[in-house]
Amino acid sequence: MQLAFHSIYKDYISHAFNILRKQKYHIIGGHSAVKKCYWVHKALTEKMFCYKAKFYGIESHRCIQFSPAILWCWNYCLHCWRYRAEEQNNKIWAKLPKDADDPRTLVDMAIKEHRRTISGYRRYPNVDTAMYREAMNPKHVAISLTGEPTLYPRLDELIEEFHRNGLTTFLVTRGVRPEILANLRVEPTQLYVSIEAFDEYSYIKFNNPISPIFWKRTLETLEILPSFTSPTVIRITLIRGFNMNVEAIEKWAKLMLRAYPTFIEVKAYMHIGASITRLNRSNMPNHDEVKKYAQMLANIIGYSIVSESRTSRVVLLSRIDKPIIRYGNPPINWYDIEKVDEEQSEYDYIQELI
Repeated sequence: MQLAFHSIYKDYISHAFNILRKQKYHIIGGHSAVKKCYWVHKALTEKMFCYKAKFYGIESHRCIQFSPAILWCWNYCLHCWRYRAEEQNNKIWAKLPKDADDPRTLVDMAIKEHRRTISGYRRYPNVDTAMYREAMNPKHVAISLTGEPTLYPRLDELIEEFHRNGLTTFLVTRGVRPEILANLRVEPTQLYVSIEAFDEYSYIKFNNPISPIFWKRTLETLEILPSFTSPTVIRITLIRGFNMNVEAIEKWAKLMLRAYPTFIEVKAYMHIGASITRLNRSNMPNHDEVKKYAQMLANIIGYSIVSESRTSRVVLLSRIDKPIIRYGNPPINWYDIEKVDEEQSEYDYIQELI
């Protein structure tokens, strides 16, 4: 019985990996991957930078998009645009393979695969040589991409190894494992907690957890955020028809006051990738709507709107009144006004995914 299950499990992983490779994921070891970010391409070819460059000083062309748990997650969120195995809402994906890969190996391979993904830009006629050389020497890593990174059992060592290699770390989590975050020996450079639901009912309805207990775990994660010495961010994703209402704003306000994050990103759901099979284009708000709800939240909790990116339909709330937290030196900051139309930007993004 056990052998049969193991064989089926291996088949599931093999099938999923084949799909991910077709989607331009560079598989690393038994459970990790790197994928070139859309904004790496835009930075190198057009000198356009992502909203994280504007908000936090990330140099987009020097950022690795990485996950140590590409198939493993405890939620089956309706708005997720990444690939998920059909069986991912089953507990089969609750734990990584028994022998997790070594952190040092993962970091070495992540850097190597990032360089491989951008090596072709050396031949692009409009790519600045200095920027290309910088891109080949990555400075940041987003530990997110797909899956739930806190399921990787050696996360602490992974963060430490990236730091040892001179990279800043941006850990993005759904907040379902507060015990892991509370016991990190080495904090990430910046911690993100991503939420869409505003109470237990909306969480179970929208995020489809493998267990209803994970809403309580999410609340525990928010409770421990003030204990972090590194900057913390809560990203709220707005979905029209689900959480764009006064009830959601008022309940989020209470959660934000408990978590007291350094920053709050209020961002639009984007109707792209696999999410288009579960949600409609009408569920995607425009930037003006995002800003309206961000202002409502800011008014309640006493934060300020300090920046925005119309391109990515995101607004930044902060309890810091100046952009003093910068991790690089991109030619963009809080106060720059973007000239790119949000509809065209969305089209470009979809083309990059195809």
